[in-house]
Formats: sequence, structure tokens, C-alpha cells
Amino acid sequence: MASTNTTEIVKSTAPVLKEHGEAITKVFYKLLFKNHPEMMDIFNMTNQKKGDQPKVLANAIFQYACHIDKLALLGDAVESIAQKHTSLSISKEMYPIVGENLLKAIKEVLKDAATPEIINAWAEAYNDLAVIFITREEKIYSEREQLNGGFRNSKEFVVVDKIKESDVITSFYLKRKDKTPTPTFIPGQYTSISINIPGHEHKYTRNYSMSDCPSKKHLRISVKKEKGNPDGIVSNYLHTNINKNDSLNLTMPSGPFTLKESKKPLVLISGGVGVTPLISMYKNNFLNGNRPVIFIQCVLNSKVHAFKNEIDKYATKNTKSIIIYSDPLTLDNINNHNTFKGYLTSKILNKIDIKNESDFYFCGSKPFMINTMNILKELKVNKNQINFEFFGPSEKIAY
Repeated sequence: MASTNTTEIVKSTAPVLKEHGEAITKVFYKLLFKNHPEMMDIFNMTNQKKGDQPKVLANAIFQYACHIDKLALLGDAVESIAQKHTSLSISKEMYPIVGENLLKAIKEVLKDAATPEIINAWAEAYNDLAVIFITREEKIYSEREQLNGGFRNSKEFVVVDKIKESDVITSFYLKRKDKTPTPTFIPGQYTSISINIPGHEHKYTRNYSMSDCPSKKHLRISVKKEKGNPDGIVSNYLHTNINKNDSLNLTMPSGPFTLKESKKPLVLISGGVGVTPLISMYKNNFLNGNRPVIFIQCVLNSKVHAFKNEIDKYATKNTKSIIIYSDPLTLDNINNHNTFKGYLTSKILNKIDIKNESDFYFCGSKPFMINTMNILKELKVNKNQINFEFFGPSEKIAY
């Protein structure tokens, strides 16, 4: 591990990284893609254009500088990143490439302030961090290979069915092309799809949650079509061009957003397509656990409301399905005691008798998740009972 001198130097750079971290990471990605354009196949370039990925990486580097002497505090973050890396088939050979360009970016942005002493300290610190990730990721790869139907890197899957779930969400049912068993996974996890789109130079890689419970028959992803959104190139291509009998390359399912061992009641809260990992948890709970569940879906209206019939099909006396339409249609039955108009509020949660000792899992857009977190804080839910998943670069939501 890093020497005492290196640790002190890296910690001393934290204030500078807090101020200039995003500038450093923007330069880093620019250098990385210029020197190694093949790396563009791995990264979501939409998040690059929006500035989301540089911002998240800048915060990660800052946190590492702050906690280099107490890395145990970063355990959850390390695990989340390692899971994301394995979903993208990141290899140990890529770490020196990243390190080299990161150090160049630090020098370019900080100029004379990036003394040889500082650069050497960060080189040592980065190498230590790389070892942590490489070790953890190799263990994940190995464990997944041992699973029923498990494999390393990506494999070809065939679309065996394509089903429209709503006006904007379509499900793709997938089986291994080589007829080997369908891989198992933990409900809540996601897979990465790499796809070549005609007329585009680089591959596109996207993550999609498993939207069904583990099954020997198939995997299922459910994709929202981003209508009129130029950043939705992959989702639009899947909806329009990928059909039954076509092939897609998938990685083994990954991700730490999974149900924790508990006997507490479950509250699942989804915003829009954020329903996908939660319905996987919901169905699996019915088949293997049957904890009491309240499933709250927040959507625009019934036209874009996916999986309603499927959720109702698995309802039991321990299950309650709640719908919140922000812009209901005339035909939407708002007078139903399980259907509300507007947005998620603490008033609605109190009305449906939500207990703050429940375990809460939620997923949706960032504004939706910030609102949900604020409501749970208002209800004095213990932080340890709150779990959420970001679609895109992982960010923090203040509790």
C-alpha cells in the first residue's frame, strides 16, 4: 500500500482536486479518447457530452484523496464501480492506460503546481487503487463463470420474443445463441449491451436492468424509447431495428442494487422506466420469499404505464399495488383507492399506511429520486433501510 509520505501528499491535494477535479477529468477523457479511440466503445458518450461522467469521476478521485488512509470507508463505492467495470468487461490491461492519461491530465491542468513529488505520489496511489479494483474484478469474473450458465466477457444472445409493454417501453426476451443455459443473476442487476449501429464509427455500450426474475428459459430487458431525443440513439435503434431472431451481445448481469437479507416489509417505488429492476425483485419475492410488499409506480398516465397486468398477476394478500399518475387520461380511474393523481408525497405514503420500519428500494430519474429521498427523510426512515439505483453514472443523493 501507499507509503506514509505518499498518503500525506495525496491527502494534501484534496482541496485542489475539489476545485479543479472536473477540469482534470474532462482533460483526462479528451486525452484518453485521442490516444486510445478504441476506449470509446466502452464509455457512454452521451454521458460524456452531458458532463455527467467527468463530474462523477472527479468526485471519486476527490473522495479517494480524502480517504486514502481509510479506504474501508469507500467500500460501497469500490464495489459499485467494480460491478460496473465487470459489466463492461474492463480488463487489467486497461488500468495502465487510464493511469497514464490521468497523470497527464493532472499535469496539464495544474501546470507547475503539479510538482514531480505530487505526480509520483499520485502514480503510486493510482497503482495501489488499480490493484484493489483488478483483484476485486477478477474475483467477480471468476465467481460469475462458476454460476449456472456463467461466462466471461460477452456472449451472443438471440431475441426470442419482442413485446410492447406500453407506448414507450418494449421488452426483449433473450436466449443464448449457442443453446447453453441461460445465466442466473440476482434480481435488481443489469447487463451491458454492445451494439454496432450502421453509419456510426464506434460501438455503443448501454446498461439495461434485468426486468424479470431469474429463469432457466430467458433473460428479459425492457427498454424505453427516447422519442425525439438525439441521445436515445441506442434505445431508438433497439425499438425500430432489433426484432425476433436478431442477435445482441450481452455481458453477465452485474450490480450491487439487490435485495438485502431482511424480514422487514418491502416498499418498491419506481419512476417511469425505473420500474425494471424493481419488478425483477417483486416477482422473485413472490416466488422465493413473499415478504409483504407495497409496489408504487409513478408514471405519466396509463398509456405509458408498463407491467400493470403483470404486477397485478403476482399480487397476493401480502401485496399492494399503488399507481400515481402525474397527468392522467380521462379514462384513468383516479377514484380507485389504489390510484392517485399528482406526484409522490409523504401524504400519499401516509394515506396508504407506509411504515417507516420497511425497507425501501427506489429507481427513476434523478429529480424523482431526490424527491423520494426527501420524503423518506421526512418520514424519518433509517438511512440503512434506503436503497436506490441510478441509471447512468452513479451519483450521491444527500440523506
